[in-house]
Amino acid sequence: GNRAYSDSDLQGVMVTERSHWWNFFSSNDNYDPDRLEYDREQLREFYHNRGYYDFRVVSSVAELTPDQKDFMITVTVDEGNEFEFGTLSVETENDRLNGEFLRALLPIREGTRYEREQVTQAVEALTFAAGAAGYAFVDINPIETPNRDNNTVDITFQIAEGPRVYVERIDIVGNTQTIDPVIRRELMLSEGDAFNQALVDRSRSNLRGLQFFEDVTIERVQGSAPDRTVLQVQVQEQATGELSFGAGFSSVDSFVIDLGVTQRNFRGRGQNLVARISWGSLRQQANISFTEPRFLGRDVRAGVDLFHYQYNLENESSFNWASTGAGLRLGWPINSYTALGLRYNIKADDITVPDGYCPGFGSRALCEQVGSSLSSTFGYTLNVNRVNDPIRPTRGWRAALWQDLAGIGGDVNSIRTEFNASWYRGITRDFVFSAEVSAGYISGWGGDPVRINDRFFKGGNSFRGFETAGMGPRDLLTGDALGGNMFAIGTLELTVPNFLPEEYGIRTSAF
Repeated sequence: GNRAYSDSDLQGVMVTERSHWWNFFSSNDNYDPDRLEYDREQLREFYHNRGYYDFRVVSSVAELTPDQKDFMITVTVDEGNEFEFGTLSVETENDRLNGEFLRALLPIREGTRYEREQVTQAVEALTFAAGAAGYAFVDINPIETPNRDNNTVDITFQIAEGPRVYVERIDIVGNTQTIDPVIRRELMLSEGDAFNQALVDRSRSNLRGLQFFEDVTIERVQGSAPDRTVLQVQVQEQATGELSFGAGFSSVDSFVIDLGVTQRNFRGRGQNLVARISWGSLRQQANISFTEPRFLGRDVRAGVDLFHYQYNLENESSFNWASTGAGLRLGWPINSYTALGLRYNIKADDITVPDGYCPGFGSRALCEQVGSSLSSTFGYTLNVNRVNDPIRPTRGWRAALWQDLAGIGGDVNSIRTEFNASWYRGITRDFVFSAEVSAGYISGWGGDPVRINDRFFKGGNSFRGFETAGMGPRDLLTGDALGGNMFAIGTLELTVPNFLPEEYGIRTSAF
């Protein structure tokens, strides 16, 4: 019965898969009536979000093959006609909520293709607007009236004040390692507060963002009175400690040997402890870092870092660079979406070149940089995060600005500024379009030039398609990369469905 979309398009929407010899990683090619019912809902959602208001699944039949070894599944659908949004209106019982003003906030425009997801987004937008105006208890009911003569759907959003409900108790279940205070401090609601679904959703997002739990659900349970509710926070712990030893090959570092110990939930208190040693042909590093997310019992992240790095850039720029130092970090939220971080680093840098390079045939600009230096640096980072999911965003944006000032002590004087911003837009569940821009600038002050180890070397992991240090200024005589004082990079990317199950941790994209 499908005319607008091909069989392969609709099979891609369904979870049930056709059996192939390469599907040994997946169990979705096993017949399951519950999974088939879920597929019916997936097909309805697919069509309803593409204008087919009257779409329905007529039947889904599973028949045994004559040899009784396999099932053949036939799904019969009635697509109907494609609809557009017709008249949109907002009706409210509260005189202090202006219906015309709320209508202007709707993310829907008359005459555009009907999409059920946009109706849900409109309800969320109206709920948020009413909550911002001080009315956290509202019931919003979208009344849809189809006009089949002209294939439009009129929608009236009816807003009524709901009964006031308060949080009587918050129960936490399933945390076998993480202590209760670590979970409760991520909740936007406390016992005795007025219930607000938007804050519940943000609380769940906060808990998922910790990456301590495989799954998080927050359910409402009736309290001891009609105006009381109990929130049951159900978490499923996942492994947060890692002991890793590996050897491999990287297009940037060539052969790499890595040994690391990581505990993202140290002692179940949400503390982060990392110790790592890595050895590659381009880079060798050893570092230890510790982060306390609630320093002195306040909403302040504090951390300390010890590090030693060695970079072999003889193939790219004929020099080696070693850096040893320590750092202190502090960070705290300004509001629900914005955070500020402060840091101080002190490090000793040493730049060397091969024997006989200076003086001689070597780059004069590079030879002037050879030697040791001490950097004392203060810096800050400002983060804004407005994405809908902290791990796999499909909507929203986030941005970061950071600056570092060197010269308050030490013998290096410079100021470094960098900016990064990303925007996400989900086309479907599996296709997510994103745009990213990053830029940076560094300059010396007090008459000091910018040292080569502080400049920007782009390429390799920082700019796909180019070799390490493959972009930027070079010495015309030797070909050595000298690094740049300024850069700007823009990226457009489309995440596409994975060819292996998601639990294998592989993400596929075109960029």
